[in-house]
Amino acid sequence: MASELIRRSLFQRILTAAEANPDATAVRDGEATLSYRDLIARAGVLGSTLNTLGVEPQQPVGLCLPRSIDLVVAVLAIFRSGGALLPLAPDWPTQRLHDVLTDARAKIVIMPEQRTRDLGETNFKGVVPGNTMVVDSVPATPGSGRQLAYVIYTSGSTGRPKGVEISHSNLSNLVDWHLAAFGLRPGDRVSCLSGLTFDALIWELVPALVAGATICLAPEDVRTAPEALQEWLVREAVGVSFVPTPLAERMIDTDWPADTTLRALLTGGDVLHVWPRAGLPFKVVNNYGPSECAVVATSGLIEPGGEGLPPIGRAIANSGLYLRDVAGNPVGDGETGEIWVAGDNVGLGYRGDPQLTSERFVQQGPERFYRTGDLGRFRGDGMLEFRGRRDDQLKIRGYRIEPDEISAAIARHPDVHQSVVVGQGVGAARLLVAYVVPRDDAVLRASELRDLLAGRLPGYMLPDLFISLPSIPLTPNGKPDREALPQPSPLLTMPDHPYKPPATPVETRIAAMVREVLAIDRVGVDDNFFLLGGHSLLGTQLVLRLRDAYGTNLSLRDLFEARTVANLARKIEQQVTAMVSAMDNDQVAHRLAT
Repeated sequence: MASELIRRSLFQRILTAAEANPDATAVRDGEATLSYRDLIARAGVLGSTLNTLGVEPQQPVGLCLPRSIDLVVAVLAIFRSGGALLPLAPDWPTQRLHDVLTDARAKIVIMPEQRTRDLGETNFKGVVPGNTMVVDSVPATPGSGRQLAYVIYTSGSTGRPKGVEISHSNLSNLVDWHLAAFGLRPGDRVSCLSGLTFDALIWELVPALVAGATICLAPEDVRTAPEALQEWLVREAVGVSFVPTPLAERMIDTDWPADTTLRALLTGGDVLHVWPRAGLPFKVVNNYGPSECAVVATSGLIEPGGEGLPPIGRAIANSGLYLRDVAGNPVGDGETGEIWVAGDNVGLGYRGDPQLTSERFVQQGPERFYRTGDLGRFRGDGMLEFRGRRDDQLKIRGYRIEPDEISAAIARHPDVHQSVVVGQGVGAARLLVAYVVPRDDAVLRASELRDLLAGRLPGYMLPDLFISLPSIPLTPNGKPDREALPQPSPLLTMPDHPYKPPATPVETRIAAMVREVLAIDRVGVDDNFFLLGGHSLLGTQLVLRLRDAYGTNLSLRDLFEARTVANLARKIEQQVTAMVSAMDNDQVAHRLAT
């Protein structure tokens, strides 16, 4: 099924777009811009440097940069060098960076100088953006076909992350489908706001560059706040935007200017729980796809006014969907089965793990399938409904999480006898909860366990709650009975920090609001809102009060990230200071104390 376009390398296709409109803007980052001519030139210098440093075809090259023009240049430079992209997050703990680079067998990593120093004496050579050299060596041929395009790491059930290998053919199929489905063309503006290790970031960048469109990089304080993001999309005149599900749910249920340039809002990464409101000036498209299937496996237009959960669409171009029972046999019409994906988007497998690859990537006759572990059911109109998981894997705010990886990290604490990690709640309010059995009546603090995990796991894998239990309930066959675990409550929640009173006017005012919302007598600045009995409905009340009090664009997501009075105070002070930057210091102090 490979077309002539798929046989050409992605770098060559982007180069063709650049040659057609060299002065067109390739990337916008606030007021800073980069033309296609300069993008190709800078990627050429960095790509040549990578080859000089020893990057060979299909060799993973770590990319650990914040969202920036340098990030886009580096992605293209890696493709130009013939290497494979290995996305890393700048805020990952050093140990996780080391583990992923080692597992991927990467030798070169593009990252800021400080992070290079953090890695210490290792086998990895750091390349700082801008510190490149023009050399005369002939670059490796840009990758194409079944050659490795990128390796994306996801949470692993064995206690360590696993690397998913995606080929250039896989990625090219995604690009071709995207350009045809959403009519991307030169001059269009598309947003870039996904997490830096979320494979949707690659989906945002590569099709746009192949089309000769302009990538608009969302500021960090905008990309997680629905109201601010809406204003930014309108102001930047974005035509196509991917928005992770929890944010999209808020944005498709609000009013939009009738003359907005946005024509397609794409969402995915989690279960969509709401239908679009009537009268939106753009179409809403729900997408589904495990990382093993090159970002997107299904896609579907969601019309307003439906009932139940919105569907996840139909198979994208050059791919197929099948529902199978536990024995791998097709299920009957209208029945629920495991989703198997086949076609040009099915990836190469797991890096360095042939056994897991053979278990999940199944060859049956001439067809090769990926067994997703997700359950689905076809509707009468041919659209697919998502019906949950076969196993214990979780999706929390768009991230795929294997609870056993977190439990394995918790087990490193000498006073932990056993633990089980589960998800509680739905949508943006979904929490990650760790149930822990202490060893020999030891007294554990949530802060101890959180600090332990923060040294090994990314932030999105840190539990929101730690519950102390004398034992884990078991099923008759001896496995943890997740259905029998008690619901979180203040009485069961593991103690966190000693009481610390508010020390500033902002902390004092926020603590008073938290006391009122939760109807409790005392709140310390380090107390976790959710450990005190807070949940999404009470959190919404608190966020609305804080917005009214300080005139900020604080969101429920901000509360989930901040959790404590101290963190909320810092976030509000930053937002208020930014809003009133033109005021003098006395005016700012008065605004915060009002």
